[in-house]
Amino acid sequence: MNPNFPRLIALLSGPDQKGLVAKVASWIYEREGNIIHADQHRDQEEGVFFQRVEWSFKGNRSAEVEAAAFRDFGDSIGMRTKVAIPGTKPKIALFVSKANHCFHDLVLRWKAGDFPCDISLVISNHETLKSSAEWYGIPFEHVPVTKESKSEAESRQLSLMRSYDIDLVIMARYMQVLSAIFLDTWGKPVINIHHSFLPAFAGAKPYHQAHKKGVKLIGATAHYATAELDQGPIIYQAVTQITHRNSVQDLIRKGRDLEKMTLAQAVSWHLENRILVYENKTVVFD
Repeated sequence: MNPNFPRLIALLSGPDQKGLVAKVASWIYEREGNIIHADQHRDQEEGVFFQRVEWSFKGNRSAEVEAAAFRDFGDSIGMRTKVAIPGTKPKIALFVSKANHCFHDLVLRWKAGDFPCDISLVISNHETLKSSAEWYGIPFEHVPVTKESKSEAESRQLSLMRSYDIDLVIMARYMQVLSAIFLDTWGKPVINIHHSFLPAFAGAKPYHQAHKKGVKLIGATAHYATAELDQGPIIYQAVTQITHRNSVQDLIRKGRDLEKMTLAQAVSWHLENRILVYENKTVVFD
């Protein structure tokens, strides 16, 4: 099929039932579509079906019209359905504090064309990375956060994200906890990087906790943020070995590379529409 034909990517999840794969394939075939990639998984314990399918189609219908039609089809077979149009670039806001390694890594990957998105805004509770953001040509907004001003600060952040029409927030070592009110009001995905192999060493200073416990592995975890600190659905994790010879500073240094790689992988999978969230877990079609 012509590579210039419109393409769609659908993520489906719901109660397993006989013939789901055939129903999806038949719907695509009957509308002059051609499946490019398809993958599925069944949770044996819960009896839940998950599928990612990418296809192109011919005809005079727009991608938006075809996406809406497939969502209706998904509803008709009892599936929770999300449809994405490749080539559509979501707008991203980076939330940062003082640490710069994840910030620079994400921006440089974006500048290199690795991420199909637009990094449209940087929000920080410090001004440390202001000059860096401006050098990259990304709008920077300083929103100080204190215990007393947290509610007002989050209202300001939400207002900024609405004005920039943001689709996704990435917490690139943003050292503040987003409130339940913020997350509920925002209502869109937030990806966070935590510098430990969750569920171990949640919260503050995980490298210090790991050093005190004498562990032989440290890790990094990228997850979707929820109201419960460091307990959201895990997208990707990575680890590296350490020994008794390593100081806390050694752990921090080794951890920075893990954090960058782990967060970048999670962002890439999200932008490629490879992640389904279910029961505070993820199914990642990698």
